[in-house]
Amino acid sequence: MLLHSLLLVLGVSAVVPALAQVAGTFQVAGNTQVSAMMMFVVSPDKVYILDKVEGNAPQINGHSQYASIWDIPSRTATPIDVHTNAFCAAGMHLPNGSYALFGGNTAVGPGGDNSAPGSTATFDPTYQDYDGTRAIRIFNSCDENTPCTFIDNSTQLAKRRWYPAAEPLGDGTVVLIGGFVAGGYINRNYPNTDPAYEGGAAEPTYEFFPPGSQSPQIMNFMVKTSGLNSYALTYLMPSGNVFVQANYSTIIWNPATNAETPLPDMPGQIVRVYPASGANAMLPLTPDNNYTPTILFCGGQYMDDYSWGNYSYPFANTWTIPASSDCHRITPEPTDGSSPAYVQDDSLPIGRTMGQFIALPDGTFLIINGAQNGTAGYAQMTLTVPSGAMPFGESLAAGPVGQPAIYNPNAPAGSRWSMAQLSSSNISRLYHSSALLLPDGSVMVAGSNPNIDVNLTTIYPTTYTAEYFYPPYFSAMTRPVPQNIPSTLTYGGNYFDITIPSTSYSGPGNDAADNTTIWLIRPGFTTHAMNMGQRILQLNHTSTVFSNGTIVLHTSQLPPNPNLFQPGPAMLFVTINGIPSNGSFLIVGNGQFGPQPTSSTSVLPENVRSASASGAAPKSASSNNNGSGSSSHTGPIVGAVVAGIAAVGVLGAVFGICLARRRKSLAASSHTMSSSPGTRFGGFSEREMRNSDSSAFMLLQQNHQSDDAPMLSPYQDKFGLQASSQFAQSGEINPYRDAYLSRSSTPR
Repeated sequence: MLLHSLLLVLGVSAVVPALAQVAGTFQVAGNTQVSAMMMFVVSPDKVYILDKVEGNAPQINGHSQYASIWDIPSRTATPIDVHTNAFCAAGMHLPNGSYALFGGNTAVGPGGDNSAPGSTATFDPTYQDYDGTRAIRIFNSCDENTPCTFIDNSTQLAKRRWYPAAEPLGDGTVVLIGGFVAGGYINRNYPNTDPAYEGGAAEPTYEFFPPGSQSPQIMNFMVKTSGLNSYALTYLMPSGNVFVQANYSTIIWNPATNAETPLPDMPGQIVRVYPASGANAMLPLTPDNNYTPTILFCGGQYMDDYSWGNYSYPFANTWTIPASSDCHRITPEPTDGSSPAYVQDDSLPIGRTMGQFIALPDGTFLIINGAQNGTAGYAQMTLTVPSGAMPFGESLAAGPVGQPAIYNPNAPAGSRWSMAQLSSSNISRLYHSSALLLPDGSVMVAGSNPNIDVNLTTIYPTTYTAEYFYPPYFSAMTRPVPQNIPSTLTYGGNYFDITIPSTSYSGPGNDAADNTTIWLIRPGFTTHAMNMGQRILQLNHTSTVFSNGTIVLHTSQLPPNPNLFQPGPAMLFVTINGIPSNGSFLIVGNGQFGPQPTSSTSVLPENVRSASASGAAPKSASSNNNGSGSSSHTGPIVGAVVAGIAAVGVLGAVFGICLARRRKSLAASSHTMSSSPGTRFGGFSEREMRNSDSSAFMLLQQNHQSDDAPMLSPYQDKFGLQASSQFAQSGEINPYRDAYLSRSSTPR
């Protein structure tokens, strides 16, 4: 920060991003203090990071730290004290911009179990964590002006859920589906004689948050897919039904009636749910496709049924089995009268398990992280390899893939993937790694920890180093700086105008207007190679080009169907010639649970053009958005670096000290990465962005409920929360508890 302040005094602050933001590259960002098993961005400034309970070196209130808040501008982490074990919880946005985490694991102590004196599945005195299997944790939106606050376990789920699915509905309600009752590799015993409950270890029901009057009901699909249904893949459809995929089966599910409509099986019986962990995403919803959802699946794993094993471990040596490179699309609710069907898409350049799709604000998708062989998860043995003889520590995967790839859904078949001029990271990002789109359009990459407890010396260690990856559009010298972006959007209603000054682009104004898109992106809650709730939608618009080069974008509100883009937080990007602006935070909908107001879509003005209009920005390379790669155009950046070095030569000593201190604080962990298919192992703008209004939050005293329901699992203790001063009355914020406790209880 001292260096940054001195650079500002000298008027050379632009040199800092020039040094850092090189298109197609990774840059070490800092130390997250905990391994980033989960992340979600809540403002232009802040990202929440959560780990499982384990023996991290940083301490807070007398025990290891399990969570932190990442400050995006300063690239530093601040500890927060989460009390319940969030290991393998689900997470989802809420209508007012908060995020909720649901379920998790039992309390654990050193070694990831309850073998230490006094440790139980309810509370561990060493790590001082509580059972999180029924916990609901709510994290509010925060920034440099609004403190980050959260509630841990003030209310509880009806059922214990570890690896549950979570999907928001059109009224903001979140449905939680399935899960384990406690830990394991896959969700079954073998032989599988009780596919519904597995002797008390599986949870085949669904429930809602906020809860209605309906008690949890069995979902037959979770029984059918027994074993391979952890973190079932779910996407809300325009009809209000939910697309659900697990094992190699697929359905359309009606959450109001619990009715299931079967869809075709996944081709080749490739498994995409955890622990096969294939990448999956909903492709952009656009006016051109009439906002019709198509789901893309890539990678994952195929093994025969026996090889998947049971709760304890896989029966096969997974790290020897190549991950799938196949990709498939499906349109679950086609509007042309055809039947839903999986369609083969272009194959991945490199097969991956634990690859993760990130929606980018140029309409493409980044796939990042993962491995060429094996599955997610960890184990100390398999059916044929005894404890102590595992070749990759406790990891069930090998061959990290360090080079990302970009998928262009609009490119012709056969040319949708590119790895051109995308560099590789030398940090293994395997099980428990995460990736997240940031407001400036970069991607934060963090975590990786295929270990039961912290292990810094194994081949794939517990990783605390975060990186930023800069997509190809960071080659631009100028990025759009849109003005007059609203803080809320509605479902239908009056259009609004966004102003683009001439300094935001170069070249003819008419060309810029014709090559502008407005993207609404929700990055989602990232964990286990997924981004729960991630969506990208293009807003319709027309434009007026003025002779002075100013462009006004007459922009539609969202389509009048909340099922297309559920209420809650999002970022709005304006992309000109493939180059996005910084994302502006806003709220979609009315910020409340319940039916969202809708209106007819207003008619947009006709396009107006000006032959004399042109942009005033320096000529900038456009992002190549045709799926064939992008040139990095580093010449201007090199020039800026040279100029910057000359300008700040007097600060050389300070710069060196800052770098030395920073390097000292980073936990470097590296392993040889694969960047080719041939190897198997191994803010430009200071403009203020909008946020939700914290005045809408309500105060709540924590009220931890006892859980006297008996555990059905034959190998776990009975649960009951123990009293603790950590769970005293609190002034922390829970924006929803009063709302949902007083809410009308209508069966769904």
